Amino acid sequence: QVQLVESGGGLVQAGGSLRLSCAASGRTFGSYTMGWFRQAPGKEREFVAGISGRGGSTYYADSVQGRFTISRDNAKNTVYLQMNSLKPEDTAVYYCAAKDPGSSWYGTQQYTYWGQGTQVTVSS
Repeated sequence: QVQLVESGGGLVQAGGSLRLSCAASGRTFGSYTMGWFRQAPGKEREFVAGISGRGGSTYYADSVQGRFTISRDNAKNTVYLQMNSLKPEDTAVYYCAAKDPGSSWYGTQQYTYWGQGTQVTVSS
């Protein structure tokens, strides 16, 4: 069992930055692939970024490539999402999630554990 708690969301102007954190419980954090997803009002939850258990592989949605960076600190059981050059269309509730390695990175159904989400609002 893994419990995930996100933090770091808030209101920021377009062009600004935020760093989201996701703290995980459990002693097997390093064995999980971690992902960040987001869901805007009226839209489906979508993949944003993912990172392998040891951090050697990362993947990004095209819409955030070059602006967002995912990282993890397994000693602290925490995964981060650094978001730069934020745009109003980045406004959403952001969720972190954990899955076993080996399956697709991009589908919500592949992830077993989810946090409660943190709101990010980007004003124009």
